[in-house]
Amino acid sequence: MTSKVLAILGAFDVDHRELTLTELAHRAHLTLSTAQRRAAEMTRWGALERTDDGRYRVGLRLWEVGSLAPRGVGLREVALPFLEDLYVVSRQNVQLAVREGIEVVFVERIAGRSAVPVLTRVGGRFALHATGVGLVLLAFAPPEVFDEVVSAGLKAYTPATITDPEVLRRVLAEVRREGYVVSRGAVTEDALSVAAPVTDQDGKVIAAVSLVVAEKDARPQALAPLVRAAARGISRTHAMYGKP
Repeated sequence: MTSKVLAILGAFDVDHRELTLTELAHRAHLTLSTAQRRAAEMTRWGALERTDDGRYRVGLRLWEVGSLAPRGVGLREVALPFLEDLYVVSRQNVQLAVREGIEVVFVERIAGRSAVPVLTRVGGRFALHATGVGLVLLAFAPPEVFDEVVSAGLKAYTPATITDPEVLRRVLAEVRREGYVVSRGAVTEDALSVAAPVTDQDGKVIAAVSLVVAEKDARPQALAPLVRAAARGISRTHAMYGKP
């Protein structure tokens, strides 16, 4: 039964926020009757909600449970003042992300009203090799993660996306040496990302923070100190208060 419940939850994504019962059963690969029983149970508990027209959507109680995840909310609480300061001085897109397997998960984002549009969202996932925060997290991940990323395929989002494993290896070495990365046009051609690592009390990289700006107006050498200062501030506060 647990696998069926997880399949139902997995049927929702950013492009499918509300589903009819038929759509839910199809996307979860369940029979209509099974989907109906499980969805009814999940609705009673609060994991799902019904709209006025009978569609299903993720319920508020599931969000309440999800908010207890320490790598998301605990880290976000520590980081938010520094992210807000970074936004105030830059008026650009500010992002905080962690690694989950071979993907980036964004746990916070502050979007500048006039800043370059980005494809990321809070709770969204993206490829490690294609984003500034992803390159930072991959640079400090165990060696086997690099092998998994390469084996999964280095998808090209733009002509500037790194798709050569040896080039990726050299870039990651530079990230470890310099303590930050500048990623130009790797997700969208008009955007540039400057990212730096966030560490815990033991010096282990647990997250990455970035600024995403319009590539044509970017001055990465001026932005890098701002991003690194924010990352250091988050790291110090995380270590001081022992947030999980």
